[in-house]
Amino acid sequence: MRLRLTPVTVAKRQPGAIRYEISDSASSLRLVVHPSGKKSYVVRYRRKSDGKPRKYTLPGFPPLAEARKLGAEVMLEVTNGGDPAASKRAAKTAAKQTRERDIFAQLVPTYIAQYAMAKTRESSWRSTQGVFANNILPAWGSRSVHDVRRRDVIDLVGEMAVNRPVAANRALAALSRFYRWLVDREIVEANICTGISKPTTEQARDRVLNDDEIRRLLLALDAIGGSYAACIKFLLYTGLRRTEAGGLKWSEVADGAISLPAERMKGRKPHILPLSAQAMALIEAQRRIGEYVFGQAAPLISHFARVMPELRTRMGDTPHFTLHDLRRSAASGMARIGVPVVVIEKILAHTGGTLAGVVGVYQRHSFLPEMTTALQKWADHVERLVGGKSAKVVRLREKQ
Repeated sequence: MRLRLTPVTVAKRQPGAIRYEISDSASSLRLVVHPSGKKSYVVRYRRKSDGKPRKYTLPGFPPLAEARKLGAEVMLEVTNGGDPAASKRAAKTAAKQTRERDIFAQLVPTYIAQYAMAKTRESSWRSTQGVFANNILPAWGSRSVHDVRRRDVIDLVGEMAVNRPVAANRALAALSRFYRWLVDREIVEANICTGISKPTTEQARDRVLNDDEIRRLLLALDAIGGSYAACIKFLLYTGLRRTEAGGLKWSEVADGAISLPAERMKGRKPHILPLSAQAMALIEAQRRIGEYVFGQAAPLISHFARVMPELRTRMGDTPHFTLHDLRRSAASGMARIGVPVVVIEKILAHTGGTLAGVVGVYQRHSFLPEMTTALQKWADHVERLVGGKSAKVVRLREKQ
């Protein structure tokens, strides 16, 4: 059947018992009507190289005017010696191969190795690795990054937010950074996470342990013993982050101080921290078996959860706290016993506060003597909470 197609005639064509085609007298198009009622446009042509008949199906079902334009482009390619149907199949095959190659299970390890490990602190990339391993890869490991949509992201983090709201926020942040990396590598065209709101609003923590809670903490740690307990005490004495203390290496300890390289610091700047006698005694008590002070063969980065339940049980009826609260408790405690704020900020390696802006640029005083005095004063105060006497200053012996 051949007639001049119009939008009205296309719309009115009804399906029959079998598939049929109507040739458009005004173009090279053919309207195809399927028994199911589905309609499509095809272009039939003979391949210029060998005269074999070929069929090209237009993608989707565009309006008639657009379909005629696409049909004309197909015939122009045929006139120039091309084979549009073969090109379409090749493109479809290539797209399929790309989707099979660009799956989460293959790209995530590359992202961790080439970006996260190179651009972020060890604690950060290990955290990111854990987010993918525990929450994202189990759900999407075999899926192509091209096939995941914004709704998929919203559903995934939304389900997590029901019982794990903070973890849901971390998953969304990790996915957003991952897709930004994919965009930079031209693997995908857009970051599908852009504009998606965090599933929950996090409140800044302000938990500070009082002197009685610190006393109970120290007694509980003494009862537990071992590297984990020693490292937690070290956190309280120094105000370090758990990743900084848990990953402390013997090579970073010398002359009564620790020197942490920029890559291990949140602010990406090296940090020298003098040690109190109590903090040095904790280091001296550790056996030098491996590279790490407290972890020995491996760093105590993400395994503190092993000891926290027992610690909380031994402390009795104590409101919930996290290890990061010890850093805040140390800062607040030092302020309470008269340590100047600027010295506390130096101890914590803060770049904001009193040392922000122009002051930070021109203030080059190291504050090492003041930090030494402040940390010893704080450690003595903590030690007195459990009825002990202040320790004598002991220089750290050089390990062989």
